[in-house]
Amino acid sequence: MGVPAAAMEPSVLGQSGPGSLAPWCSVSSGPSRYVLGMQDLFQGYSKTLEFLAHSAKVHSVAWSCNRRRLASGSFDNTVSVFVLEKDWMVKENNYQGHGDSVDQLCWHPSNPDLFVTASGDKTIRIWDVRTTKCIATVNTKGENINICWSPDGQTIAVGNKDDVVTFIEAKTHRSKAEEQFKFEVNEISWNNDNMFFLTNGNGCINIFSYSELKPVQSINAHPCNFDPMGKYFAIGSADALVSLWDVDELVCVWCFSRLDWPVRMLSFKDHFIGIAEVETGDKLWEVQCESLTFTVAWHPKRPLLAFACDDIDGKYDSSQEAGTVKLFGLPNDS
Repeated sequence: MGVPAAAMEPSVLGQSGPGSLAPWCSVSSGPSRYVLGMQDLFQGYSKTLEFLAHSAKVHSVAWSCNRRRLASGSFDNTVSVFVLEKDWMVKENNYQGHGDSVDQLCWHPSNPDLFVTASGDKTIRIWDVRTTKCIATVNTKGENINICWSPDGQTIAVGNKDDVVTFIEAKTHRSKAEEQFKFEVNEISWNNDNMFFLTNGNGCINIFSYSELKPVQSINAHPCNFDPMGKYFAIGSADALVSLWDVDELVCVWCFSRLDWPVRMLSFKDHFIGIAEVETGDKLWEVQCESLTFTVAWHPKRPLLAFACDDIDGKYDSSQEAGTVKLFGLPNDS
């Protein structure tokens, strides 16, 4: 799934899902002043640092809404939270309690103290960084693999390996609805208009009204994620294409075909991360990686990119798991 990016801010190109896509693509007349400026910026701010977070590979990273904290979830069943201090991150706390891997996490959309985790132990947990404790554990019917918070903060949606999506009331921590789908559910997300988006293993995006969950439209495309302004969503696929779509018109604005390998959830099978300008798809930079990238997350305001790879000491070894979080966009002289 692609990383959120506001209009005129850079985006990381990456999605998940099988299938192919042949959309109409816009043709750029040349790099804009913004693109040239960002390329010049990254010339001096292209340093990547590693921060030890876990004892096993990192599955998910996400920034808090106030831009101060980065949380990471891991195969070691724990969550780590870092505090961003200028051009450095300091590990604040490690959160334990899950009995299986933390496959995905997300922060509350407006409360910077709360985040929620989805685990294979058939629970989700809500955590408060002020007390460093779990304030709620909600049992679910299956091994959870994806999770998202509604824009108004009132509902948490969680999907499991059995293709069941459960909707949980955030205040009472009680399940208020669940839906069993007859197809493979890859990713789930709300847009800013409270429409619920779901992507499936057939390469389609299913759009539902919420909370009725009535089908609104099905797009033959791939998994998606929205920019914070709600103007665009990005999609990608196993055919190594990534494209940007207009939310209102549901048409493709541009497509990106520089990748060589299938695009995975918030990550890449290529050994680099491509950064592009949202409205044109112009290339801004490439972040070189020694191995496969599992997860990426843009800082909400600064050109800082958090990501995690399946490598150790800079050398990929499938039998080993690093557990480090990487931060790109730091000054080269730091």
